[in-house]
Amino acid sequence: MLEIIFGVIADFIVGEPENPVHPVRIIGFIARKVEKRSRKLLKNHLKIAGGITWCIVILITWAIGYFLIYGTYFMNYYLGFLIAGVFIYFCISAKGLKVEGFKVLEYLRNGDIEGASKRLSYIVGRDTKNLDEEAILRAVIETIAENMSDGVIAPLIYIGIGGPVFGLIYKAVNTMDSMFGYKNDKYKDFGYFPAKLDDLFNFIPARITGLLIVLASRILKLDWRESYRIYKRDRLNHSSPNSAHPEAAMAGALGIQLGGTNYYFGKKVIKPTIGDDLGRIKVNHFDTCVKILYLTTVLGAVLSLIIKLLMCLFL
Repeated sequence: MLEIIFGVIADFIVGEPENPVHPVRIIGFIARKVEKRSRKLLKNHLKIAGGITWCIVILITWAIGYFLIYGTYFMNYYLGFLIAGVFIYFCISAKGLKVEGFKVLEYLRNGDIEGASKRLSYIVGRDTKNLDEEAILRAVIETIAENMSDGVIAPLIYIGIGGPVFGLIYKAVNTMDSMFGYKNDKYKDFGYFPAKLDDLFNFIPARITGLLIVLASRILKLDWRESYRIYKRDRLNHSSPNSAHPEAAMAGALGIQLGGTNYYFGKKVIKPTIGDDLGRIKVNHFDTCVKILYLTTVLGAVLSLIIKLLMCLFL
């Protein structure tokens, strides 16, 4: 259980590492290799090829993770603990979300809208060239809120259920959705199962994330009642079955409106709004968003420990 605490503290201190041996990079490399082979063998059955690719990558991730973590535990308990803690650290990215947001905010604070727009384009899929300061802030807060589920709370929940190996499996699921879950000509069939299975794996964690944000709002003495009201009202205002849950709770806690119409590759995409338009989004909203992010991460770690304890007691 202590490895969960180790992993969260390491993430808070170190943040997202940029190195070629990060497990997500390795999972992505394996997924590309398997995709290439399965496309060649099943070029007329791309949905099946995508499903088989998903299964093979998950199996490889489980095998490598299990061998590295529990094999090390078998040789030396303390080394095994360290390896497990490091893998948990790799699975979560609370500080990484904050840092990416701060990189955009640094340009805004210097009055450089063009630089902020360019930096924002690294972390969002929408067109950013013509966004004003408020639209940039909205995009940053949306990104943090949405990724609190798949970047922090979901891996912690799966780690609680099955240890760091389950955390790695979840990261493999999420990585394959990021790689293959597009609705373009290349991936609309191949990415069908990876996208649907990612939705399934995130179904419960996204809802838990929304509720944890409400709880964090109460602890921080924000308007948690409004956070819960907006969460209940707007949690389905998204094409994804999961994304709006944390966004709605965050919008209510901050008293801002997220979502709405954006442009993607030059095309106007009309989306429902999330939250009430009570005023302009300002830099201080981002600062409060980061406080909610960190406290929600702590609450997620506590939940992970509780799940782990229950698993030990009853299984």
